Amino acid sequence: MDIPIGLVGTRSVEVTPDLTLAREDDRMPAVLATPMMICLMEMTARDLIQPYLPDGWITVGAVVNVRHLAATPAGATVTVRAEITEVAGKTVTLAVEAHDGVDKIGEGTHVRAPVELARFIRRVDAKRAQTMAPEDSL
Repeated sequence: MDIPIGLVGTRSVEVTPDLTLAREDDRMPAVLATPMMICLMEMTARDLIQPYLPDGWITVGAVVNVRHLAATPAGATVTVRAEITEVAGKTVTLAVEAHDGVDKIGEGTHVRAPVELARFIRRVDAKRAQTMAPEDSL
């Protein structure tokens, strides 16, 4: 796989109520939830790498090291930037950051691992078979 170092991708998303802390707990403020920010970073990184993979391959998240720096209210637009900083062995490392038009709201690194989708699904199915108890054993 020839994945270029220095490649940059971005994604902009409006913060809707579904992306906020208040979605799960109405006592919480309607601000972008940290897991949702991280999800946006992962999706941006995934989409950046995908065109450089062979047919039938995807990437999966392996490491997330991110700081959430500032709150972003519902209605604001968040732009996420991902830049490939290293391709080594079986992983791709990216610098990620998010900005809401006022503040940098998040920054860090994210590592993704290219995998063959069919092989990945076989492994997940095998694990499912091992962890699912037969109904008649209840």
